[in-house]
Amino acid sequence: RAAIDAPKEVNKITLLPGDGIGPEITEATMKVLDKLSEVTDGLSFEFTESLIGGAALDATDSPFPDETYKACTESDSVLLACIGGPKWDANPRDKRPETGLLAMRKQMGLFANLRPAKVLPQLIEASTLKPEIVEGVDIMVIRELTGDVYFGEPKGITTDATTGERVGFNNMIYSESEIKRIAKVAFDIAGKRNGEVCSIDKANVLDVSQLWKEVVIEEAKAYPDIKLSHMYVDNAAMQLIRWPKQFDTILCGNIFGDILSDEASMLVGSLGMLPSASLPAEGPGVFEPCHGSAPDIAGQDMANPMAMILSAAMMLRYDLARPAEADVLEAAVEKCLDDNLRTADIYAEGKGQTLLGCKAMGEAVAKAVEELAKKPVMA
Repeated sequence: RAAIDAPKEVNKITLLPGDGIGPEITEATMKVLDKLSEVTDGLSFEFTESLIGGAALDATDSPFPDETYKACTESDSVLLACIGGPKWDANPRDKRPETGLLAMRKQMGLFANLRPAKVLPQLIEASTLKPEIVEGVDIMVIRELTGDVYFGEPKGITTDATTGERVGFNNMIYSESEIKRIAKVAFDIAGKRNGEVCSIDKANVLDVSQLWKEVVIEEAKAYPDIKLSHMYVDNAAMQLIRWPKQFDTILCGNIFGDILSDEASMLVGSLGMLPSASLPAEGPGVFEPCHGSAPDIAGQDMANPMAMILSAAMMLRYDLARPAEADVLEAAVEKCLDDNLRTADIYAEGKGQTLLGCKAMGEAVAKAVEELAKKPVMA
């Protein structure tokens, strides 16, 4: 899919810097995209910044203001940095940064979350697992993003009239159509990879998982070339650590995908290297790094911008119909790693590496783009 049918010359991008290190990695990513447009004929970006999360709460008392929703839906794509921080942790739920993220997903229909976890050879020693376990790992986690227990109704905290005890409850619910559409995404993406989908459930205990499994099996009949397997979520959590190379494309509901995608990300060694995409059926998607806002290092020029730069590559590939330019950004990041350039989160003493700050790493990736990019002429 793409938000647009064919490459455009002028691409309208809404930037959501958010909180913590967000503004720093956004600035670094903008420089890389500006350099890409400079060296690519027929490509330019028109950036608009909007508020989300804690920054939006401070300015407007809403974690996802109407103005931000309007800017996002009127753009070709959206780049989000990160949200949250201890400043807002004690707020009521409707005034927390994370509530803005959930609102954005629901209002924009962002039902499909794509999170790649690919172990790069330059960073294999950064993983906490043995090199022979993680070498060659290349997993894509497809997570349903707008259903399940995070959005199910009824939900809340009440008091039992008989005992006087407080009771909290949420509703784990999926409709057949919700399962079908995310299964299609997984099968389509697996068809462009190694043709294998492992669907995650807890069908031995949960009725909602039994429906999930039945619908996925039925949907798989339309994809005879895809090998479908099933795994209980507890076993999947163990297998991701024991033998991650067995997985290609993993299909999950919202809560299982939330947990397993974070686990898969740590195979790589640093959240600072991992991008993600959240896609609707139509319209602009949202592309963001997997890491948090890291308020402890905010404003100190210590953040790793590479995950956001790689998220911009996913934006080029999935929203802007620019796969060649996406390849250039990904190659530029790998070139910097080949040149032993590192931010603090992936730096190792005594390895001949050069330690860079966020700004300098962004400049290094931009320079690599200039060196690598060929000038495709738009038809």
